[in-house]
Amino acid sequence: MKKRVCRKILCFLIVVAISFYFLVVRRDTNMVLSNVQASPQNLEIWLTTVDQKNLLKKQNTSDFVKKNVNKSKYIIKIDPKKKYQTMEGFGASLTDASAYLIAKVLPENEREKVLKKLFDYKEGIGISFLRQPMGASDYATKIYSYDDMPKGESDFEMKHFSINHDKEYIIPLLKKAVQINKQLKIMATPWSPPGWMKTTDSMIGGSLWPDCYEAYANYFVKFINEYKKEGIEIYAITPQNEPLYVPPHYPGMSMSAEEQAEFIKNYLGPAFKKNNIKTKILCYDHNWDVPEYVMTVYKDKEAYKYISGSAWHCYAGSHETMTKIHNLFPDKEIWFTEASGGEWIPAFEKAFLDQMMHVIRAPRNWAETVVWWNIALDENNGPTVLPHSTCRGLVKIEQKTKKVIYNVDYYTLGHISKFVKPGAVRIDSNTYQNDLENVAFLNPDKSVVLIISNRTSENKIATVQYLNKNFNIYIPAKAAMTLCWK
Repeated sequence: MKKRVCRKILCFLIVVAISFYFLVVRRDTNMVLSNVQASPQNLEIWLTTVDQKNLLKKQNTSDFVKKNVNKSKYIIKIDPKKKYQTMEGFGASLTDASAYLIAKVLPENEREKVLKKLFDYKEGIGISFLRQPMGASDYATKIYSYDDMPKGESDFEMKHFSINHDKEYIIPLLKKAVQINKQLKIMATPWSPPGWMKTTDSMIGGSLWPDCYEAYANYFVKFINEYKKEGIEIYAITPQNEPLYVPPHYPGMSMSAEEQAEFIKNYLGPAFKKNNIKTKILCYDHNWDVPEYVMTVYKDKEAYKYISGSAWHCYAGSHETMTKIHNLFPDKEIWFTEASGGEWIPAFEKAFLDQMMHVIRAPRNWAETVVWWNIALDENNGPTVLPHSTCRGLVKIEQKTKKVIYNVDYYTLGHISKFVKPGAVRIDSNTYQNDLENVAFLNPDKSVVLIISNRTSENKIATVQYLNKNFNIYIPAKAAMTLCWK
């Protein structure tokens, strides 16, 4: 009888304990989730708004972390244990045009200031990656290669090879950039080989003569070694810029996927191996709309072993193409290497939202780099060999007045380049496509970076969940925000 009574008492106490948990403890836990009491340690918030009142401007944390509000319908869950790609860097191109403006147009004191604003993490946006044209692109003071010859003449032995053009102002600026940001990586891409290697005998148009494949591979070797003598390491190359487009007014060249595979497997790869060159080779370097190009190159097993990954531009197709290629070839890297601002998407609002989409969606689709185009152009969108230019640089340098204007492109790039360091790893976070988009990273120093873009016309509040931290953050309409914390 006593045992039966004891069992009843014990059961009663268990029921009371369970009821207490659900009514009090669980209720209090839910209250913590919906009524945030604390933000992460050392939280910093940097904001850009379309009214341009805030341009990558550091904010008072207390103005944006909202306490005692209902839990938001936007829950951004960050999981640092679920990791994706390692980031290489973020930047643009110090084209011949850009270098000329910075080195030749700006007074020395203004030049140093601009370089700090570009490459320094504290004073500027910390550009950590440059994609450099090998010779002239469309944005150059003149059309040139490193081995120009008179019409009808050739130079298979590279006796006339010279980087003297770059020594005048491009290489000196590259050296200063590396001094400012020692993490800076430089890749190189030709818009065209020397004209004598091509069917047009010109840097404009045409394709590579089959008997010039070996010479073109040696051209890369010479370029990399000559730059190394100047103290500039070339981290990666692509064989050809936009190989599926042959421009009529500026250097370019057609190179099919089959031709590129042939060039890499039998000439460029072996030449790098023979000369002990560790520079990475990436294929393609063109738009998202033709993934078949990369697939064709990768199907060549001999070419495949020399290739580190593929490079992509934004002007056709969608970001998701990069995920498709990653899923098919998970051992190969994905780099996003060109997105130019220009008159076709006018500043500020439309260009801002468009570029923030690239900043977030490119890494979310496995890109290890985010790279804009020209670092600097003038008031006429030049210097250029084009009859008419519509591109925009990160910076406008007016040749007549020497005035420096930082464009929307500078601030959008800054939302990632200033805070996400080379070697950072993208970590898991859920996003709200075309609404409240985001991407998260874990830096080498264990700091966390969350980039949020509110693509709507409504102010939003999101609940950010990270480990045992849970806080509500206010994001203004059509604004971008970078959050950093330890």
